[in-house]
Amino acid sequence: MSAWGDFNDAPSLPWEEERAAINHGALATFLEVAFGYCDGLIPVRGFVDQGQGIDTRPHNIWIPADATAAELLGTYAAWAAREGSAVYVIPGTVAEHGQARAEHVRQMQAAVVDLDTGDVETKLAHLVHHLGRPTLLVESGGRTAEGAAKLHAWWRLTEAAEGQDLVRLCALRGEMAEKVGGDPHFRSAHQPIRVPGTLYRKGGVERVVAIRQHDPQREVDLAEFAEAVTAMPYLPGQAPHQASPQGERPGLDAILTTPVREGAQDGWTRFQGASAAIGHFIRQVHEGRQTPDQGWEAICGYNAACLRPAWPLDRLKAEADALWALHVDRNGPPLLRADGAPPASVPAHTLGALLDDTSPMPEDLIGPRVLTPGGMLVLGGAPKVGKSDFLISLLVHAAAGAPFLRFIAARPLRVFYLQAEIQYHYLRERLQQLRLDPAILARARDTLVVTPKLRMLLDEQGVPLVAAAIRQAFPDAPPDVICIDPIRNLFDGGPGGEGENDNAAMLFFLQSRVEALRDQVGPQAGIILAHHTKKLSKQQVKDDPFLSLSGASALRGFYTSGMILFRPDEEQTPRELHLELRNGPALSPLLIDKIGGRWAEVDRHGERLVRQDLGRKLDAERTRRHDVILQIIASEAREGKVYTGSAFAAQFENTHGLGGDDTIARRINVLANKGYIKFLRAAPELGIPVSKSSKGYLVVQDMLFGTDGEAIDPDTGEISRATIPLLPTHYQSETNSAVLPVENPEVWVLHDPEAEAP
Repeated sequence: MSAWGDFNDAPSLPWEEERAAINHGALATFLEVAFGYCDGLIPVRGFVDQGQGIDTRPHNIWIPADATAAELLGTYAAWAAREGSAVYVIPGTVAEHGQARAEHVRQMQAAVVDLDTGDVETKLAHLVHHLGRPTLLVESGGRTAEGAAKLHAWWRLTEAAEGQDLVRLCALRGEMAEKVGGDPHFRSAHQPIRVPGTLYRKGGVERVVAIRQHDPQREVDLAEFAEAVTAMPYLPGQAPHQASPQGERPGLDAILTTPVREGAQDGWTRFQGASAAIGHFIRQVHEGRQTPDQGWEAICGYNAACLRPAWPLDRLKAEADALWALHVDRNGPPLLRADGAPPASVPAHTLGALLDDTSPMPEDLIGPRVLTPGGMLVLGGAPKVGKSDFLISLLVHAAAGAPFLRFIAARPLRVFYLQAEIQYHYLRERLQQLRLDPAILARARDTLVVTPKLRMLLDEQGVPLVAAAIRQAFPDAPPDVICIDPIRNLFDGGPGGEGENDNAAMLFFLQSRVEALRDQVGPQAGIILAHHTKKLSKQQVKDDPFLSLSGASALRGFYTSGMILFRPDEEQTPRELHLELRNGPALSPLLIDKIGGRWAEVDRHGERLVRQDLGRKLDAERTRRHDVILQIIASEAREGKVYTGSAFAAQFENTHGLGGDDTIARRINVLANKGYIKFLRAAPELGIPVSKSSKGYLVVQDMLFGTDGEAIDPDTGEISRATIPLLPTHYQSETNSAVLPVENPEVWVLHDPEAEAP
């Protein structure tokens, strides 16, 4: 062919020259040393070398650690060369695209130390002397202040390290760097490193990252290598306690005000400084303390004031976007603050519109107006007053759609009970001991979800965790009720760390934690908060029960309804329940008690209005006489003695504090009417003749009659009087005091309405 037609003489195109500048053999050698035994994906990073006068966003890819890795990395390196980017890898593999944090690294197969300052050759000689020659020695392209080539020394392991071996390997990388003055950042598994065979262009100087030495047969056993690193002394003149930069990171105030220079001259890198500052402002935006525009403005201000030189805005934006996505993934949807919404966006209605709106009112969650959609009910009570027991019963009935006392749930509600007091086993014991209608328990089995005792705060980490738990509990529909018990154990007062006595902290908790949780899972859900009360006198509580709520007064101004449960008399079991409704008419206080294992309203008509203390003393005295009479009847029977009513009154007149015979006779008649005393007409086989009394001999429950026989204790040999059960034949009717035959003497029936059923 003529000269003009010989295409081999045509000049190379620019991208062909750049591809030729990449050393593909060095790429393949490096991949074999660093990833030859690994599985998974290799995170590849493209960063712009400073000093070229160009700004390019970081570019990241993930390539499989297999036979295709060299070709794929070569293609990427050629592209990076055209774009002015340096090529780095994280020298370990991950499982999925997008993973690049330290905890994502699954495998590594080489120990590396980066010698980038001081007398590099002396440091290398020290390493070789104590650890043996490296498998791969790379000139990274940079130069020290003394003009020496910066080096990466690699020791290939006999197999890939994972799990605890991976942790051990990273610790060895940090120890090696510490003992010779290398880059301490390689203590972290995700620290990237330059790839041999690619281009170095920092400061406008172009060099190929070159392999100085490669010994393909050189491999080290991790355990033996670890022993050698441990035995290796510090390089003379090297401080033996050089802490890693992560341990020296300044506090938040210093982060936001301290300049960070290129090349980790200040003990940590610009990347670390920018990440910490960006993370701080992202948290502010996520929690609603700043608008997105304010957050971005603050990030740009930090970049301009503290990073030397400042990052390009596109790189800053890329890093902020990545950290924002990561923060939302970890902590859930943000509570975004509105960017100066126009006045029209604030709902406002004319008087006429409100008067003309006759649409139906929203259905109460728990009526009447005790818990409304989007409302908040606070239940307060002193410790041990029965607050949690009362609350559990209320929630079970609400979850079943059943009435409870005067409170009504129109339908079965989905209830999530976040409680932080009762541990799992005691929680299940308490729930299993509920003496409620089985039909109610059956309806509430799947609609009431309860947590065991939690050791956490409802803070910026706790809110998304609880939100996730609620979504998992009710995947098909949002919850109707979220209950938090108690406030104190989950309280987070914000960044200042103030407690529940501070009004600002209480408002922060209610708005930024409790309502933020509701907004994430069900904006129309009702909230129930259990809270403790202060120690006040009984009279103070009666005068204004809601002043007894513990902590900041802001709580009372925030809730839509309140309940206070307290015991008006510590010696009596009934409690008073006072209610305060913001969205409905006032409700009169309830007098409630546990009767037969269930909460019930007590009739106030039987309550004494005057001389209550004297009345209680008289009641106690009657109860004492009741018990004494029954005990005497039982003890006398053990001695083989039985009495008619009149004989008993005459025998024990003015003894045991029982009073005269008339008083005793009246008490016996009361006890017989209530079923505590029944009667036996005769027992000739025991020597008890037919009674001449119209009723018979007095008999009490589980009464034993002493006979003439002897009983010998098989364990002690003790001889005592033999006894046999003595059963009644007749009882006294509670309606007309007539004496009637007992149907089944083995079954003892009481007619006392105050006695709790067995």
